[in-house]
Amino acid sequence: MLSTALRSASLSSLTNHSFKIKPLSSSYSSHQQHHPLWSGLQSWRDSSLNHNRFWGPSGPEPEPPMSHPINLDERNSQVGSINSLAEMGAMVLSTTDPLTKSRLTHLAYSRWRKEKLPVGVSEPPDRPARPPKPQLVSPKEIPAPKNSGLPLNAYMLHNLAHVELNAIDLAWDTVVRFSTYSELLGDMFFADFARVADDESRHFAWCCQRLAELGFSYGDMPAHNLLWRECEKSSDDVVARLAVIPLVQEARGLDAGPRLVQKLVGFGDVKTSNVVAKIAEEEVAHVAVGVYWFVSVCQQMGRASCPTFRDLLKEYNVEVKGPFNYNAREEAGLPRSWYDPLKEIIDDKERLSKVHDRLAHIISVEKENSSLNR
Repeated sequence: MLSTALRSASLSSLTNHSFKIKPLSSSYSSHQQHHPLWSGLQSWRDSSLNHNRFWGPSGPEPEPPMSHPINLDERNSQVGSINSLAEMGAMVLSTTDPLTKSRLTHLAYSRWRKEKLPVGVSEPPDRPARPPKPQLVSPKEIPAPKNSGLPLNAYMLHNLAHVELNAIDLAWDTVVRFSTYSELLGDMFFADFARVADDESRHFAWCCQRLAELGFSYGDMPAHNLLWRECEKSSDDVVARLAVIPLVQEARGLDAGPRLVQKLVGFGDVKTSNVVAKIAEEEVAHVAVGVYWFVSVCQQMGRASCPTFRDLLKEYNVEVKGPFNYNAREEAGLPRSWYDPLKEIIDDKERLSKVHDRLAHIISVEKENSSLNR
């Protein structure tokens, strides 16, 4: 269980000003030296709006005019009538149709950026709105590829689309749910997670486009609701939310991406493999954002990041499974010592080995001194 000190510094006590979030400074000492942040984080934050929501012959490009049959006029009007990021996020969360949710995310984030609207305050729905399909089942009930009715490439793409749709809602839920504490967390916290939502909406659009090109659509096979159940565990604690979502769920994408790319290449679908590779590349930023804010919160709480992360996983019964993409995780600023039990065993052995070597040296010196004194 988490200690009383950690609990008292969690989100429930933010109203008592138990700590304030400050951006990490260039002089940030021990944690940053041992766990360097992603070098591309600031350029990701500063980059212009990304309108490349269509996958063309040479990769991502702007969406062609009238490329979709969905009429967004009414929703577009609603976005235009809302004057805060949190309220727009709540509207997206309450939108049922997945493609509309994806496009509204981009409209909302674009308007917030261009018009410099406030973060504002809103309440998220208990659960994000979902379409009738796909049917949500337990992970054990997800059909194997051969029983899904989809070829392997479409099967893998459908699973990825489901992850990306959930990721849109997870990012918006973080923005909206913790908007009450915007003065303490600071605008950059919400700017980061709104940009994550926008990235995920673009990824979902690519997946749906490619599924359609293969003759399928999102909803053609069952999916599980495990991702959202994990989110619900951390609905009342911003520290836990950062640990469970970016540092566990998003990090799993770094692990799975290269393996998925290889399978698609082996299947002979180079275009889908390129889509997946690009998505995996862009997920590094999302893990890096989680690391940045997790370390920042721990800094303000006077807690060491690594043991705090481990304590939270135990507290919320979250399991971290390999195989791990150590290079991608390290690039995002997520050290192996945080999540890999094997690394802890190796470190312990190395420490014991050093202790053994020192003891052996001391004994050798003592023997040598003893022989000289005879």
